[in-house]
Formats: sequence, structure tokens, C-alpha cells
Amino acid sequence: MSAKGPLSGVKVLDLTAVVVGPSCTLTLAEQGADVVKLEPPEGDLLRKLGGPAPSPDMSPKFIHFNRGKRSIAVDLKSAAGLAVLARLVDQADVLVTNMRSGALERLGITWEALSARNPRLVFCIIAGFGKRGRYHDSPAYDTIVQGASGFAAALGRVLGEPRFAPFVLCDHITGIIASQAITAALYARERSGEGQAIEVPMFESMAHFVLTEHMFRRTFDPEGPTGDPRVMNPDAKPIPTSDGYIAVSANTDAQAFAFFDAIGRPELRDDPRFNSVGARFRNVDAYFKLRAEALSTRSTAEWAAEFRRREIPAMPYNTIEGLLEDPHLWEAGFLRRENHPTEGPMIGLGRPVTFSAAGPDELPLAPRLGADARSVLADAGYTEAEIAALIGGAVLAPPG
Repeated sequence: MSAKGPLSGVKVLDLTAVVVGPSCTLTLAEQGADVVKLEPPEGDLLRKLGGPAPSPDMSPKFIHFNRGKRSIAVDLKSAAGLAVLARLVDQADVLVTNMRSGALERLGITWEALSARNPRLVFCIIAGFGKRGRYHDSPAYDTIVQGASGFAAALGRVLGEPRFAPFVLCDHITGIIASQAITAALYARERSGEGQAIEVPMFESMAHFVLTEHMFRRTFDPEGPTGDPRVMNPDAKPIPTSDGYIAVSANTDAQAFAFFDAIGRPELRDDPRFNSVGARFRNVDAYFKLRAEALSTRSTAEWAAEFRRREIPAMPYNTIEGLLEDPHLWEAGFLRRENHPTEGPMIGLGRPVTFSAAGPDELPLAPRLGADARSVLADAGYTEAEIAALIGGAVLAPPG
């Protein structure tokens, strides 16, 4: 089931839902881990929340976040369901959950209880807020954290009103942070032989993300303004050409001087406003206005070719629809045509990160609810009779 990769042989129990947890365990699956997704009998909310699909419980977003995982639907509110979880924990390397700590404690799914059964377990909770602060165990979604962490305020400073990003960005970022923390704990376990508990709070993770970028002069005493003016400049955006847009970042002196040559203004190399990185930072408004005026004179394709020739970082602007037609992504194998056994023809997403020892990207497609119950239980040592009794009872939802 699992792909080859650096985490090959690592078994992960995935008690997560929606995006923040599944983005974490997707990364682990892409790196070769055997990820067993334990869903409630009604399934992960994202199966329906992520948009319509040929089948009612296989939304497009669910399909992309849950590739390479096995699904088993277990009622963890029952004693028999918790007994199934305990059997699976005995053989697991990692357990990941984004359930709130109060719910976990009521179910007995705690580091203290599970590490007593399996001292090598890495136990990761992805929480809305850290346990040492007053907000701990408050409910949180991505938009809650975007608003609280300063992310929406940063967009507001550029756009004139607070806005959420059109991505569940905090979920994505926190999920990636969690996957890195898990692999670090696995590395530590190889040296110590012991597992450990990890807490990955969304609020603190995103506050760290925002403040490392935009604390700016408030870092020092006496205090100064917040917000990197280069990044928050209203003109820091794709630049209009004569027929579209292009993204350009000429940051080093070599890149900026090559840009001045490309637009036919080599004398700007000696302009005190633009002749160094520091000068361009201090005069970012003038620098960005200069770019906008110059690039409006030629087509996107012409500028892209010119910048590529001069090794100036630049790429044509893509719409989401255009991204799906980008030839590089198809050539690289990131985009591919696939045929899901229940959902039919679809465009799939490959692994963005490759490992020389991992071989080809052969992650299985996202599973139907409970589709892998038999194989998961058999791996945990259940007999055929025990499996039949569980699937035929109220503890496990039958395969979808």
C-alpha cells in the first residue's frame, strides 16, 4: 500500500479530519509512510464539505488531501471501537489527531494512556491554540486563525480591508509544520528508543509565520513600525504587460542591473535610489512604479523570453485554469490523468518532493469510507472471524 520513500515502514494512525491534519498525513504518505485513516462512521467532514463529486462522499478536496491512505471507519465513542484503536496503537509508530483535547481526554486517547501501551509511539496533537495559554481548547478553523494571527490584517493593510486568503492557508502551513515535527521526533526515537508527545498549535504557528515576516522595526528598542514595506507595498503584485501579466523579482544587484538593461535604462545602475539593495528597499515605491511603467510596453511572452535570457527571476502569470495546462507540471509528472475506481476519469496530483531512493510516484488514489477495514484489521492480528464480527456489528462502518 505505502510508497517507497524515507518513511517506508513507518505506520501512522490518522485521527484527523478536514484539512489541517490530512495535509500533515498526506506529506507523511508521500514520503512513504503507511497512513491508516480512522474515520467516524459518518466519515471525514471533508468528504462532503469539499464540493460535489460523482459519489456523495468523495469530494474533490477530499480526494487530493487523502491520496495514499487506507480508510477504516470506527466508532471511537464505543468501548469496542476504542479497543480496536488500542490494538492498532500497539503496532503504530505515530498517532496524529486534530480532535480537541477535552474530547480526547473523555475518550481516553491521551499520551499518558497510549504511551503506556507503546512507549515508542510519537503522539501528535494539532490544536487550535497551545495548552499553556488562555485560549486552549477553544474551537478553531482556518479562518478563525487567519483573523486572530494577523494574517487577515496583513492583507487588510495592502487591500484596504481585512481579508481571508482564498486558501485554507493556516491549515496547510500548520499541517506541514506538524509533519516536520513528527519526522524530527521519529529521528530522535532512533537515537533514544523512546517516543514523545508533540503539540502543534495553529495560532502560535501562524503568529510565528506572520511576526517573523512583519515584526520589522518593532523588533528593536526603541520601537518602530511593523510590516515589511517591500512585501506590503500595494504594487507588490503581478505586473501588467501589453497583453497580460508577469511576475518579476529582481532582488540582488546583479538581477536589478540586468533588469535595467532589459528595459533599456542602463543608467539606473548609477541612480542613488536604485544602485544597491538598501537603496531599492528605501525607495521601494519608486522602484515598483518604474517596473510597472516599463513592462506595460511589451507582451508577456516577449518579457518572459528577455528575462530568461538575462537570468532575471520571472514567470508569466497563471490563472488556476492556466496552471492546469502548464506544460512543465505535466512533464514533471506532477499533473497526470488517472481513473478512480468509483469516481472515474480525473486529474491527479503527484508528489511535489522527490527522493532518489523512492522510485516512481505510485501512491494509491484516495479511499472510499472504510474501504480498507479488512486489511487494516488483518495487519493488527485480527482473525477472519473477528473481522467479520466487527464489520457486521455497530463498531465498524461497512466499506463504502
